[in-house]
Amino acid sequence: MSGSVTTPKIKTVVEPKLDRPKLYKVILINDDYTPREFVVLVLKAVFRMSEETGYRVMMTAHKLGSCVVVVCAKDIAETKAEEATDLAKDIGYPLLFTTEPEE
Repeated sequence: MSGSVTTPKIKTVVEPKLDRPKLYKVILINDDYTPREFVVLVLKAVFRMSEETGYRVMMTAHKLGSCVVVVCAKDIAETKAEEATDLAKDIGYPLLFTTEPEE
């Protein structure tokens, strides 16, 4: 054996830093034709809200013109907005839900 000293090689593992997915808002747009009860029904069915929460969201949209319903991932937001809008469209109401990126 020789008197040389070997230094161990240290392997560094670099884990990629993942960005969190961008969140999107689902917005309820008020209209003057869709009955309030139906809006609450849609909020309960699509967004799993309680009667009281659905009523408060509906009244906020009624008073202010629009209201953020939920903030979630883009694909979920678009799916829920489309499902809620289509539900109203099938019955003949102009109820509209839109999505936009959260700031």
